[in-house]
Amino acid sequence: MVFAVAMTFIDQTIVAIAVPKLQNELGISSAGAQWVINGYLLALSALFAFGGRLGDVLGRRRMVVIGVIVFAVASACCGLTPKGSIAEAWLIFFRVVQGAGAALMFPASVAIVIATFPVSQRGRAMAIFFGITGGLTAIGPLAGGFLTQWTWRAIFWVNIPVAIIALILIRISKPEDERRPAKLDYRGTVLICAAMGLIVLGLQQSSVWGWSSPATWACLIVGSLTMVAFVRWELRAEVPLLRLNIFRNRNFSVDNVALLLMSFVFVPYFFFASVYAQVSLAKTASEAGVYLLYFFLGFVVLAQLGGRILDRRGARPAVVLGSALATVGFFLLAKKLPDLSLDKQKWSILLAGGGVGLMLGPASTDAVNRAPSTNYSEVTGITQTVRNFGASLGLAILGTVLLHRDKVEVGKALRTHGVPAPRAEHIASQVGSSSTGSSSGGSSVVDHAIRLATAHAMSTVFQVMAAVMAVCFVLTFLLYPRGRMQEDAAMRHVEPDATAPVPG
Repeated sequence: MVFAVAMTFIDQTIVAIAVPKLQNELGISSAGAQWVINGYLLALSALFAFGGRLGDVLGRRRMVVIGVIVFAVASACCGLTPKGSIAEAWLIFFRVVQGAGAALMFPASVAIVIATFPVSQRGRAMAIFFGITGGLTAIGPLAGGFLTQWTWRAIFWVNIPVAIIALILIRISKPEDERRPAKLDYRGTVLICAAMGLIVLGLQQSSVWGWSSPATWACLIVGSLTMVAFVRWELRAEVPLLRLNIFRNRNFSVDNVALLLMSFVFVPYFFFASVYAQVSLAKTASEAGVYLLYFFLGFVVLAQLGGRILDRRGARPAVVLGSALATVGFFLLAKKLPDLSLDKQKWSILLAGGGVGLMLGPASTDAVNRAPSTNYSEVTGITQTVRNFGASLGLAILGTVLLHRDKVEVGKALRTHGVPAPRAEHIASQVGSSSTGSSSGGSSVVDHAIRLATAHAMSTVFQVMAAVMAVCFVLTFLLYPRGRMQEDAAMRHVEPDATAPVPG
């Protein structure tokens, strides 16, 4: 299961590191580059719950195998992206297919791991699970950097040997594959896909269409209304896609709010940090990989501590402390970005990564333990839907903030250095649309001014990240439940006996 899920994590970081190279070689716009990341996240979040239900109905092992194969084939197609006008649409489409494959394998694989261990050992088991996947994810920035130096296509092809290893290990280990026949909520699936897609489309394209555009507001309004329709349908559906009455459990709701806010900054960090390292710091792709690696070092180390805290004292200490550390880390990092010095930033990066690592496993595991009257795959589908939708919203909103601030900061810097206003606006527009730090074609002083201006724009993005984690800290400090889930209590809440008669 570790190898299966590791593909999804590795792919996020590898693609993030290669974004500037993709834009240069394929002519992809900044909005298109964000969709290369967000198309994957959006498909993963929109289909995750459906994938969880399929795991329960058709068998978890089967869904993992199908998901791995779909993911590997889509990865190969991403690597075969042709050059020319079709490149952007081709790459985004197969990234969406990758997300669909991940949505099939992820909930089933996590559910297999959780179902294997008793409650008293789940914290340690999930800490090992997320720690190893996090460690394998750390390969992403390094491998992505070196592979991109050869060809960006290899960042997708690297998934194929990982998929083969995963399939071999699944065949050897033979995890449980029990089927529980039930109806599937196709209407709910269509509604949630449409709602999430329209909301993220409106937010992300607002930087291109503008906030005065009817298209922006149409997407946001129709998407919100569709989300309301989804909630109403789920509350009265005989076999809902998401059992929304689970959220009546306040503790479960707080867990998911924490996961939503954490994910708002977690995955987007890799995209923005990669762009900052290669644009403002003028690092190569491999050097940018090292920049991202600091985050993972903090993440992996404190993820182990979070698991131990969960088993001994419950999730609250790890989640509250983790959100506080992440707040401080992102805030300090935002202040240091304009220094254009990795040495001055590395401790802040380690702190931010450690905070996220400390809270991720405990919040995810606690949510599963506390969910009433449902199956592991289904609950995992809910929590991961929340997580990945949070990541999609974060990338869309923070991307819009970056594009706006980049144009403002670059234009101001160029005018300060004597570039005529019309020329400054033209260059600022190009920089804002490329994310690659387009050179002005002028002196090195002017080029440095552009790099510094982009760093100031990125600083605003990281300030927003710090603010989001500060909100997470306040909410979890005030609302998070105290104490540790007991074995018998958790077993009453989760994974009812499959042999028991079904009510009705």
